[in-house]
Order: sequence, then structure tokens, then C-alpha cells
Amino acid sequence: MLREFAPAKVNLALHVTGQCEDGYHELDSLVVFASVGDKLSFREAPSLSLIVDGPEAAAVPTQSNSVLAAAHLLSPKGTAQITLTKNLPVAAGIGGGTADAAAAYRGLSKLWALPAPDASEQTFTRVAQLGSDVPVCLFSRAARMSGVGEKIELLPHLPELHAVLVNPRVEVQTPQVFNAVTDKNNAPMDVLPKSLPDGSSLIDWISHQRNDMQSAAISIAPVISEVLAAIDATPACQLARMSGSGATCFGLFPDSEAAWAAEAHILNSRPEWWVRSCTLGDQSAN
Repeated sequence: MLREFAPAKVNLALHVTGQCEDGYHELDSLVVFASVGDKLSFREAPSLSLIVDGPEAAAVPTQSNSVLAAAHLLSPKGTAQITLTKNLPVAAGIGGGTADAAAAYRGLSKLWALPAPDASEQTFTRVAQLGSDVPVCLFSRAARMSGVGEKIELLPHLPELHAVLVNPRVEVQTPQVFNAVTDKNNAPMDVLPKSLPDGSSLIDWISHQRNDMQSAAISIAPVISEVLAAIDATPACQLARMSGSGATCFGLFPDSEAAWAAEAHILNSRPEWWVRSCTLGDQSAN
């Protein structure tokens, strides 16, 4: 049996820089991956099938699914039994479905003895058929993502961050948020320094960037403001911001102990929310 980890994708910054004639939005985003995520396993079988289990399984369709779409793209006649253990909430702005598709693409490439995906424009263009965030999720490595998601610059020396992820159990649909963004021609992110010696220096840089979808998402799901306030109120929080199109938000902290304490603090007051402390950075070795 083969196994792949599908870590949550976190947009530390997300600038909307334009809109194409076909309606797609141009972005500039700093993306990292969390130590929490979904898990996939693959075994040989006479037909292609998907089993979904885990705490968030009830919200996942088993027929029209990004994992099966990845399998069909990779090999239309390929067969396997795939098990998806769903730990991430759906429609949460942390790339659960796209990370699952990317993990399926990696795992089935191994199971079917196909060439491993590479970081080429051709590969990124191909997997983008599965979703605009799939290219950046393909290697679970820190990256700067631009264009409509097809331009990926891997960032191998980004320092690891300690964080808490919080989702209020409200689904937010990405197209709806994009439609609510009033200004779609914003400046890109600042130049990322070549030297970032520690997490605090990276957090300082992030604090001067934006998520241009945050206000639009709050207009659709006002509870996001409550989430941001709850994170910001935890001791030692250095930055609170929404990830992607929401509703998941993240808080950044100086160390793992502060992130764990924030998780406990938020869960104590809002036990109905999904809350996880984690590290953010590269997860390609998991």
C-alpha cells in the first residue's frame, strides 16, 4: 500500500492583481503548507474506487471528487482502490480538495509506475486542469504563486512558522468571494527578501502584505471577523489573517508552546469551531 499526505495550503498573503478576459483572476500569493492535512492511501484493485473516512468525511462527495478527477487525468483506464481520510473542513480556504487531487496525482504516479511529476511548466499546466491551486499543491513546498495559479516559484529557504488554524464551520465558496472583491487591480506583493533568518523576520514581511479577499469574504460570512478577533486576542499572537478565500484564518506565534496555548484558549471558548495548532513551511518530506 502506498500513502501520501495532503497538507493544508495556507496563503500567508494573497494579492488580487487583475482579471483575465475569460473571468479568471490574476493573483500574487505566498503559499506554505501545514503539518495538518488529509491522508490518502492507494492499493491495486480491479477497478477504480474511492473510500472516504475521517472526521470530515460526511461533507465529501464520493462520485464527483477531485481525487477521482486526478486519477482520470493521469490514466483514463487506471484502476486502484483509493482511501481518503478527510481531516480538513471543506470549502475552507486551505486547499483541501486541491491538495487531495495533488496527493492523488503523486501517489497514483507511483502505484502505476508512471514518471514522477516534475516542476515544469508542462506539468503545472496539465494539473491546473484539476483546479487553479493544484500546481502549487503538487509538491507541498513553500512557493510564490502568480498568474492564475500556473506560475510557481519554489522557495526552499523560507523559515518555518508556528501557527494555529481556525475555521468557524462556515463554508465559503471561492467564486462568490471573487465576485464580491470590489478592486481587482491591486499591486503585487513586495519583493521577498533573499535572507530571512528566522520566523519573526518573515512575519514582519507578511504583516506588510495583504489578503485582498478578506474584506469580501467577511461581507459574505461576518463570523470571519469573530475568528480573527479570537485569534488576535490570544497571548503572543504576532499576526492574524484569513487564508485564501476563507473562512479559515491563521494566527502566527513565536514558538510551538504559544501556538498550542492559543489552540486550547480558542477551543475553550468556541468548542464548535475547528481549531488546530501546527507548523507552516515545507511538508514535502511527510
